[in-house]
Amino acid sequence: MSKETTTTKRIVGKDLYDYQKEAIHKIFKSFENAPENYHLLFQLPTGGGKTVIFSEITRQYLKHYQKKVLIMTHRIELCKQTAKMLGEFEVENKIIDSKATLDDQDNYGCFVAMVETLNNRLNDDMLDISDVGLVIIDEAHYNSFTKLFKFFDQSFILGVTATPLSSNIKLPMKNNYDELIVGESIGVLIENEFLAKANIYSYNVGLTSLEVGANGDYTVKSSEDLYTNSDMLSKLLQSYEERAKGTKTLIFNNGINTSLHVYDTFKRAGYPIAHLDNTNTKKERDFILKWFNKTPNAIITSVSILTTGFDEPSVRSIILNRATKSLTLYYQMIGRGSRILPGKSEFNVIDLGNNFHRFGPWGADLDWQKMFRSPNFYLDNLLSDEEIESSFKYELPEEIKKEFANSDDLYFDVKKAYVETIQTGQSSKKVLEKSIEHHAKLCVENSEDVFDALILAKKLGGDIDDRIYRYSKCICKSTHNFIEWLQDDYRKKLNTHLRSNFDEIYEEIHGHPPLDE
Repeated sequence: MSKETTTTKRIVGKDLYDYQKEAIHKIFKSFENAPENYHLLFQLPTGGGKTVIFSEITRQYLKHYQKKVLIMTHRIELCKQTAKMLGEFEVENKIIDSKATLDDQDNYGCFVAMVETLNNRLNDDMLDISDVGLVIIDEAHYNSFTKLFKFFDQSFILGVTATPLSSNIKLPMKNNYDELIVGESIGVLIENEFLAKANIYSYNVGLTSLEVGANGDYTVKSSEDLYTNSDMLSKLLQSYEERAKGTKTLIFNNGINTSLHVYDTFKRAGYPIAHLDNTNTKKERDFILKWFNKTPNAIITSVSILTTGFDEPSVRSIILNRATKSLTLYYQMIGRGSRILPGKSEFNVIDLGNNFHRFGPWGADLDWQKMFRSPNFYLDNLLSDEEIESSFKYELPEEIKKEFANSDDLYFDVKKAYVETIQTGQSSKKVLEKSIEHHAKLCVENSEDVFDALILAKKLGGDIDDRIYRYSKCICKSTHNFIEWLQDDYRKKLNTHLRSNFDEIYEEIHGHPPLDE
């Protein structure tokens, strides 16, 4: 690749931070030492200024190299944002979208293109790319770009991403890129006040009903089945009221139906909320985002659409109302709240998909180079949902917990009881008997008579189901019908135990029999 010179003179229209200048220096050094068709990947966290960096690279490249630049994006919003940023760097550019005419293409040194539109134009031989020396790919972890690489076998390709893990586990990024340059870490950016700190609140969720699809992530259908049930919607509303009430909030879902259920739930509770998905028109989307910007405690519930190309620094709470096996998506969703503002140095993240347990804290010190070289090693070592949930303790909802205020220990360790029971040579059924005795004691401790106790027993449904699930794992029998039978049988035996033994349990607890009215 021939060049005149590279330099880092004063930026037109923008002042760069030191870490951004350092990244540009490393990338240009790669230009100098690499063959023409070299593929370089650059990683920088969401909010670190990737668009600023590659806009300055474009400006310098056009100035010092005698070739053109092509920038590819996968969404029209990113296309327009990139074109606008290039304009701030005084880089004249032409957007290649479905409406663009190309009769003036010779007048431009820089093009910004939608990937699918570009693919069509190149296959129709409508765009002259013979003089394109540098191709920049935004959000490079999406695999839709790789089909275009064949057109640029004499160009230097620079991919930029926050997470160098492919969106398709079967197509690792190391297959398409020769080298990874890692930018500044989230931890350092937070420390130096370039990003806000995430305070993560993880609510334990049972995810074993979820199914994994061909792309390696949870299917929309199984997610919809779980996240539209009344218990999950109640947990979502409760978590919002505990941690995010009164703050500008984004809720991410896996499925339009889920998002609509969330909208109805929050609307009925009196909160200002809007729903957004990819079926909304541009006019509707613009209206909703303007409303969101102006309303201090506004909530948007959405599906996928706000994970990239959306910048609203006033967001102070992110709710992950979904599970994902994609580290990239995990980081993208949380990153929507990481922009700083005067008076904003922290933001809330409510996790309702066990994502924190799966990936660790947002901003943890991850070895991106190792992930790039060995993505399967990283993915294969993620904890399964069963492994994650095996360490959970079921927590009664707060309003129900209040009705058991007289009890010191609400938890019964099924696995521990199972091990002790088997070690003493007893039948595993003894575990359920001990559990029923514990539940009965809780009910009697908080009741004046057997009728009160039976009412309380009905409110233990979630805890009963959790104990049965853990018991079924211990005995290695977990068919749906078997678990349902055990749950029903447990409830009948608990009620029978209370009716037969209420007075005896009451006297054991209080030292005297129940008082007659």
